Amino acid sequence: MRRLLRWILKLGLLLLLIVSGSVAWQGHRMYAGALKEMPLEEKIEEIREQPDYTPLSRLPKTYQNAVVAAEDHRFYQHPGIDVIAIGRAMKNNILAGSLREGGSTITQQLAKNLYFTQEKKFTRKAAEVFMALKLEKEYTKEEILELYVNTIYFGDGYYGIKAASEGYFGKDPSCLNDYECAMLAGLPNAPSAYALTEHAELAEQRQGAVLRQMVKYGYLSQQEAEKIQEEKG
Repeated sequence: MRRLLRWILKLGLLLLLIVSGSVAWQGHRMYAGALKEMPLEEKIEEIREQPDYTPLSRLPKTYQNAVVAAEDHRFYQHPGIDVIAIGRAMKNNILAGSLREGGSTITQQLAKNLYFTQEKKFTRKAAEVFMALKLEKEYTKEEILELYVNTIYFGDGYYGIKAASEGYFGKDPSCLNDYECAMLAGLPNAPSAYALTEHAELAEQRQGAVLRQMVKYGYLSQQEAEKIQEEKG
């Protein structure tokens, strides 16, 4: 019986390696094809030339910290992919029997926004990983974070932090207060669900979750978080 179990386990591992290798190979082909169509340097330059592009230096530190705390708290430590987050996501996906959780880092999300679709497929996820590693190799963390906040969707047709700041609050991103920073940091997680014009209550709940993450990872004290929640513009 034990020999049979060991044989089944070995067979399962072999099949897993074969499938993983196939997905990685297809993902690399997708990644290489995307770069052939438009090299990374050209894609980045295209983004930076957009009129609403906002340098990180013009964004409040509270907003930058809120994004990292909410989306990828190990952002400054990992090389583009977070092995811990991927392991957790793999476990949950196996239990669910589908690709429900991605474990994506900020860098992976940027890679997806630049080149790939939102479709949840393992091949696309593999391509995203290759692109994230390339981004980390060629750009600094600050550049990656800057590009990310200028390409994400905030709901209500607003792409990028400048459009969202002006659309939702009628002000330049540099003028956002702490309450608004935490609010905008939470919207990209589910922009349709948290869009302020239609789902203000849900957006405030999400903002509360962002502030709790900021407290958890040392960006704010509990007292500071409570004070921010009282600002409301």
